[in-house]
Amino acid sequence: MRTKIFRLSFVLMFVQLFSYGQSEGMARIEGARYIPLYGRDSTVVAVKDFDLDVYPVTNKEYLDFVKNFPNWQKSKAKKIFADGSYLRNWKNDLELNDDALPNSPVTYVSWFAAKSYCASQGKRLPTMDEWEYAAMADEKLKDARIKKSYNEQILSWYEAPRSNENVIGQHPKNYWGVHDLHGLVWEWTSDFNSVLLSGESRKDNEKDNNLFCGSAALGATDLMNYAAFMRYAFRGSVKANYAIKNLGFRCAKDVENIK
Repeated sequence: MRTKIFRLSFVLMFVQLFSYGQSEGMARIEGARYIPLYGRDSTVVAVKDFDLDVYPVTNKEYLDFVKNFPNWQKSKAKKIFADGSYLRNWKNDLELNDDALPNSPVTYVSWFAAKSYCASQGKRLPTMDEWEYAAMADEKLKDARIKKSYNEQILSWYEAPRSNENVIGQHPKNYWGVHDLHGLVWEWTSDFNSVLLSGESRKDNEKDNNLFCGSAALGATDLMNYAAFMRYAFRGSVKANYAIKNLGFRCAKDVENIK
């Protein structure tokens, strides 16, 4: 009997160690070195292991957030942190419009608001490299960018008009078990505008204004990855206090190391 109890305890301990630190509702993304569309400081970027929300944050989840943090309610958010479009599709501080579904991704939220939400959950916004790394997977491959169908499918999603009926979980999960990185809404990243800084300009904080102009493709690693071009260009066009119709977010979290 004691032997059976010992074995059961050992199995439970092993399971706990194996799943240590992974939060509920998040997927574990195993990091690696990869080549992004733009190699900002170097061509190859190293991404560490991290956890990522399986779904984008929903209207319902954000409603719970503003109930607990009234300073982020629609009528109380400071304009310096959220422009006049903040929560535009909400009736008031605590009520959604009739066409804003609880399980649809929350949009019309600024970078500041998204960052505060993630912090309230003990999380953070994903970096751009983390987001792109997770999003380059399809259902079967960690890196599906080599597949023509992968890029074409994303472009077709972008071209389709967004409907208020779009709710989370309608698209298949990718290799990591993450849903809706493509095809639902754009998503904030912690360093959304860092692509505007490259090489020595990152040190002197001067923007590379040619990155999305005539020389846009010169530093690109994949000239056919139009979907990524669209994402990078979109990120470079927004400011942290902007609240935009098709822009939402999800949270990430560092992986805790077992010592």
